[in-house]
Amino acid sequence: MKPIVSRTRTSAGSWALLAVLLAAWELGARGSGVSALVLPPPSAVLRSLWAGFATGYFWPHILGTCIELVSGLLLGCVIGFASGVAMAESAQLGRLLKPYVIVSQVIPKLALMPLFIVWFGFGMTSTVVITALICFFPLMETTVTSLQQIDPQRLELFRMLGATRCQTLLRLKLPCGLPGILAGLRVAVVLALVGAVVGEFIGAGKGLGALIIASQGMMDTPLMFAVLVIIAVLGMLLYQITVAIEKRLLLPYTDIH
Repeated sequence: MKPIVSRTRTSAGSWALLAVLLAAWELGARGSGVSALVLPPPSAVLRSLWAGFATGYFWPHILGTCIELVSGLLLGCVIGFASGVAMAESAQLGRLLKPYVIVSQVIPKLALMPLFIVWFGFGMTSTVVITALICFFPLMETTVTSLQQIDPQRLELFRMLGATRCQTLLRLKLPCGLPGILAGLRVAVVLALVGAVVGEFIGAGKGLGALIIASQGMMDTPLMFAVLVIIAVLGMLLYQITVAIEKRLLLPYTDIH
């Protein structure tokens, strides 16, 4: 009962803090005399949100970003997890591929976007590729680290029992490394949204990132803030879904311990 009460109080405190910040923002924006073009009050942002949803203006952009996000996340996670397992199982392969993986991450993604547009054209494909490129690394890195930090005594026990390499991976390494792998998935989900929006800045005519660029061109700052609110809500929703999936997957191992 106490944990539930504690979570309720924390949630209420978070909402209260949000209300205070919004009220301060509203009063500050109106009382300071700053133009709404520079800092619109929350009431103007709310009106822009209401108008966009009421007219259906936001929905195609939200749908486009979600499709790119999910596609890029799936592609990046499949590649990240598979390469992480391969590099953890083969130290030689890890040493061979690690420099190329690091290079793929240190190059700014916006610098690669024009090249992707040349290769894949404008539209969804370029955004999906850059999203996958951004989000595959956290899952790959946490997969490698988690699979390499298994208790040596457990590994020795499996060897003594005659377990094959595949059996050791499936029955020992993956279950023990699952918490770390899922932590990487949480990071990948957040970065996937960032990748989708950033990709839309240059290579898309539809999506929340493209809508930010359009609002900038129209000098519609309330609309820009409204899109940022949608992105924040979408990111929080995806993160909470990932946390729920993580709890579900870890539940059997929690019961065992």
